[in-house]
Amino acid sequence: MPAQFVKAFNIRNKSDAADAKAIWLAVQQPCKAVAIKTEMQQAVLMMHRQREQLVKFRTMQINGLRGMLVEFGEAMGKGRSALGKAIPDALTRVEECLPKVLIDTLREQWARIEKMDEEIVTIERRLREWKKEDKAVKAIIEIPGVGLLTATAAVAMIGDPKAFRSGREFAAWVGIVPKQTGSGGKVNLHGISKRGAPTCARY
Repeated sequence: MPAQFVKAFNIRNKSDAADAKAIWLAVQQPCKAVAIKTEMQQAVLMMHRQREQLVKFRTMQINGLRGMLVEFGEAMGKGRSALGKAIPDALTRVEECLPKVLIDTLREQWARIEKMDEEIVTIERRLREWKKEDKAVKAIIEIPGVGLLTATAAVAMIGDPKAFRSGREFAAWVGIVPKQTGSGGKVNLHGISKRGAPTCARY
């Protein structure tokens, strides 16, 4: 449970005993039950999270490789495709003036990036295979603007769609409704909160 929800129930100085009591009180408050997910939905959710980690780490590796090559005068565009086009010629040019040990290190880093490309493609292929088997994914992906990642993430996160009473309740759960504050009968709407299911809202 997020600490911000527990803090309101801790009315004395912070201690292990006070925190335990506050947590005990907080979890008894009325809340929406989490829909039970199938084993396949849980597996798809884990694949999405693994893909996100790979994409994040790949971006770090790409930026690091670009930064090192810039130090030796080899500037190139941002992004994976720009690096892929420029890296072979860049490594060939710096090979003539840099120690072999550094060139080998740069080539190994580039090989890691290509390996992560393959792993990301493999995960997306598995998601496409699940799309062919799951009726809910097939239905959602027919919505204009919804792609493979959005559809599979939504179905994996939702669990049982009957747990939501309306589309607005689902939107609030995902975090794509405005943040709302107010007092004295006056309601203020702010920007999209993105407080809900992070994997689903990200797509």
